[in-house]
Amino acid sequence: MRTELVEARKKRKFTQASFSKELGISRSFYGLIETGYRNPDYGLAVKISKMLKTKPSSIFFDLNGFRMKQMSKTTA
Repeated sequence: MRTELVEARKKRKFTQASFSKELGISRSFYGLIETGYRNPDYGLAVKISKMLKTKPSSIFFDLNGFRMKQMSKTTA
């Protein structure tokens, strides 16, 4: 469970349903992100953090994989 993500969402007064709608994803997919069963791609992680007014690293701990994907896209 990504408790930092859940707490940040609740602090901004979003339900899972309202937040996932704003993100343009299904509530079930967002629920999987919160529970840690799925990871968002880099763009979605950044969008989530911007909407919650926090840094991606404060809610998604392993950003090295995201950076590596971004770097490989720009060098390809």
